[in-house]
Order: sequence, then structure tokens, then C-alpha cells
Amino acid sequence: MQQTRKTYTLQEATKKLEHYCAYQERSHKEVVQKLTDMYMIPEAIDVIVIHLLQHNFLNEERFAKTFVSGKFKIKGWGRHRLTFELKKKDVSIVNINQALADISDEEYIMVFNDLAEKKANSIKEPNLFKKKKKFIDYFLYRGWESYLVYDKANELIN
Repeated sequence: MQQTRKTYTLQEATKKLEHYCAYQERSHKEVVQKLTDMYMIPEAIDVIVIHLLQHNFLNEERFAKTFVSGKFKIKGWGRHRLTFELKKKDVSIVNINQALADISDEEYIMVFNDLAEKKANSIKEPNLFKKKKKFIDYFLYRGWESYLVYDKANELIN
């Protein structure tokens, strides 16, 4: 049995992607993937991406800044994880660095210290080595710099 798949005209696909980008910031890679999933041909994808860029639906710099600010404030990710995740989305290193520059060093350290104290208090582990390992793993996974993590682990867990 042949499955019929929905096909889109250029106008329909363009409208659909305008809504997709207006709903939340998207990376170029997400947009191209969405169009590929809609079975659009490469020429049509190029036309639509250019349209989205010209009409400011798609803006990599804005995407990077929104992504960094959200993941940093809400999920408590460090600079390494933010950089890694943006690189996975094919965001240029220039835009990644610009977005990371929006986080002041003071704010970065303040957020880290708050998260560290909460995490240290929440780990219910009588064995100090295991507790320290859990603490360190938690922050390294979230992309915080290892020197910050190890210093804080030694300060809070002893």
C-alpha cells in the first residue's frame, strides 16, 4: 500500500516556516531539517531560507543569544555545554562567542555558586568521595569549567 505524503507548494511551505520561526527562535539547521522533512527540493529550500532571512524570521545571531540566555538561566548550563550545543546546531563561532559575551563574568560566577550550594545540600550521600563525585559529574555534564567545579567541590564538600 503506497502511503500518500503531503506535498507543499512554495507558498504553503513558506507560510508554514514563517509560523515555525515566529513561534520560537530557530537555527538554520533546524529550518533546513524541517523543510527536508516536508520533502522540499534543495532549490525550494534555498528560496525559502533566503525569504526567511530577508524578512527577519531567521536570524542566527538572535537565535544564539536567545538559546544561550535561556539555557543558562533556566537549565543552568555552563559555557562549555552552551558552545557544544550551538556547534551541534551549526551556529557560527562568531555568533556563539557574541552570545556568550552577553553573560557577564559576575553573573556567571554568581549563578554557578548558587547552583553549587543547592546541589551540594541536595546530595544525600554519606560517603564524601561519592558525594564529591556526584557533585563534580553533575556540573561537568552541564558544561561548567572544570577548575570552577573542582575548587567548589573541595570548598563545599569536606
